[in-house]
Amino acid sequence: QVQLVESGGGLVQAGGSLRLSCAASGSIRSINDMGWYRQAPGKQRELVASITNGGSTNYADAVKGRSTISRDNAVKMVYLQMNSLKPEDTAVYYCNAKVTRYYYSDFITYWGQGTQVTVSS
Repeated sequence: QVQLVESGGGLVQAGGSLRLSCAASGSIRSINDMGWYRQAPGKQRELVASITNGGSTNYADAVKGRSTISRDNAVKMVYLQMNSLKPEDTAVYYCNAKVTRYYYSDFITYWGQGTQVTVSS
């Protein structure tokens, strides 16, 4: 079994900052890409940022310049630092990871349960 657990969400005023964390645990042999997605009420889940095992990053235009994704492979964690938050950033934020488990060769994408981020105006 593989688990992803997010933390760090909450209520913040516009212009503020939050740092989201996601810890991966379980029968993990290796982790390839990791990422953060978000889903606002009535909208589809969308990519916020992703990072490869080698550290290459990709950001949605909506957060580019305001957010930084990073990871610590030694402890199997991924982070999302969000600055200059806007009310339109309000959403449930989900972490995901493409994982190879022990005794298997294929990658499976796992998701966390989500953490709520609310930005007040």
